[in-house]
Amino acid sequence: MAEVSNRSQGWGWAALAAALVLLDASLTFRNLWPTPAVRWNGELSMELAVCIGLMALATRRFGRPSRLAIRGLTMLWVVLVISRYADVTTPALYGREVNLYWDVRHVSAVAAMLARAASSWLVILVVAAVVLIPAILYAILRPALGRIGTAMERPAERRVLEFLAAGILVLYAGQQLSTRLPRIPRFATPITATYVRQAQLAAAALTAAPTRIGAPAVLRPDLARVQGADVFLVFIESYGAVSYDRPSFVADLASSRARLDADIRGTGRNVVSAFVESPTFGGNSWLAHVSLLSGVEVRDEDTNVLLMAEKRDTMVTAFAQRGYRTLAIMPGLHESWPEGTFYGFNEIYDEDRLNYRGPPFGWWSVPDQFVIARLDALARGGTSHAPVFAFFPTTNTHTPFSPTPPYQPDWPRVVTEEPYDEAELQRAWEQYPDWLNLGPSYVHALSYTYQTLGGYLRLRADRDFVMILLGDHQPPAVVSGEGASWEVPVHVIASRKEVLDSLMAQGFQPGLFPHHPAVSRMNALLPILLAAFSGG
Repeated sequence: MAEVSNRSQGWGWAALAAALVLLDASLTFRNLWPTPAVRWNGELSMELAVCIGLMALATRRFGRPSRLAIRGLTMLWVVLVISRYADVTTPALYGREVNLYWDVRHVSAVAAMLARAASSWLVILVVAAVVLIPAILYAILRPALGRIGTAMERPAERRVLEFLAAGILVLYAGQQLSTRLPRIPRFATPITATYVRQAQLAAAALTAAPTRIGAPAVLRPDLARVQGADVFLVFIESYGAVSYDRPSFVADLASSRARLDADIRGTGRNVVSAFVESPTFGGNSWLAHVSLLSGVEVRDEDTNVLLMAEKRDTMVTAFAQRGYRTLAIMPGLHESWPEGTFYGFNEIYDEDRLNYRGPPFGWWSVPDQFVIARLDALARGGTSHAPVFAFFPTTNTHTPFSPTPPYQPDWPRVVTEEPYDEAELQRAWEQYPDWLNLGPSYVHALSYTYQTLGGYLRLRADRDFVMILLGDHQPPAVVSGEGASWEVPVHVIASRKEVLDSLMAQGFQPGLFPHHPAVSRMNALLPILLAAFSGG
């Protein structure tokens, strides 16, 4: 009997130890980059120690925790675990700190995009995950917390837990108060600190004085150096410095960049390049757009809203005042766009107005090559002979970068209802994003963009235009890595030597390869470009 009792006690202590390890790991795991997976590296949770201490005090005063109390504690623990996952995964994969005050407002738009673009089975999978993951976590954590509750009514086990919790809290406090103490054992950042941080960010945003944007700049460039030429401003989605900084990406993109360089020079044009610092990282492309077009640095949505309420000169109005037709080509636009009025565009072409009738690709339906073909027709057509300033943010290099449309050498066919052969379509649609390694998809999408741009340069070798190619932001950290810079490439392609010489005087380099450091921030690029385009 004694042997059976000892064996039972042994299993009891083992179960208690397993419960402690599980609960600790559930609040201290870290992201396994570049995947959504997590790993535990043995760090300790201060919050688990606090929980054990409070349970011990409550037990001494009120008795063993009730089943209802354990259930409530388990639900709270599920919330903490999900918060921990968001806290460690989002910065690792997205590339910046989460700010709920700014970010939550975009959840509905992201959900709408997913519902519109994703397949029905993916939507069902996401909804099922939202429902099932908390239930699974509850089922796993409930026995562990129940075992801690049981230990509270056993004096020997409770005393061990009290001693363990007290020791952990003393070590944690000592490490916070003195840098001389060794950082062993290591403690994870408490989840509660994340909640405090989010509350501070929200309070700061709510109580801050209105942003001082500054007096409106008066933009009156003469644009003499581009007189008579069309000017195309192409924001390439997720085109970041990582595509030049990571050796594997440089090697994989070498042939497509060499082909684009040959297309540029083979049509009598030249190119200069530089890096600029974007106001955003991994997303929120419109902050980069407004920063360049207005010349005002916009890093958050509130500044954007305040700016939209003002009457200002922009890059668009600067060209309009010199007789240009100003067009916004927006294949990803599905709803009203008040920014278009602020910028001063003459016409806005959203997805419906572009009238793409071919097969869809990725999150957005419209291939970039089709959009460029439509832009070319708009620039050359119409009753007006005025030159065109066109703003076009691409979509096919948006995360998750697949499927990528095929490149169609027969440009007139791109605007028909059957732009691709069936075999090409099947090969393209078979490209599924590898969420554990999006790098190859990113390279493939950029290669498609280079090929499309080079193909258009060849198609219109006889036309006089200036093309500005500019990244909006780095790709998410799942591609660019943690701690990546916020720099993006900018290229200016033209046959007008004075324009390129002026840019090189500002730090641009000849060719497609920019050099670090960045020549300016995104908003400061506006006066650099307008000066290069003007005679003064």
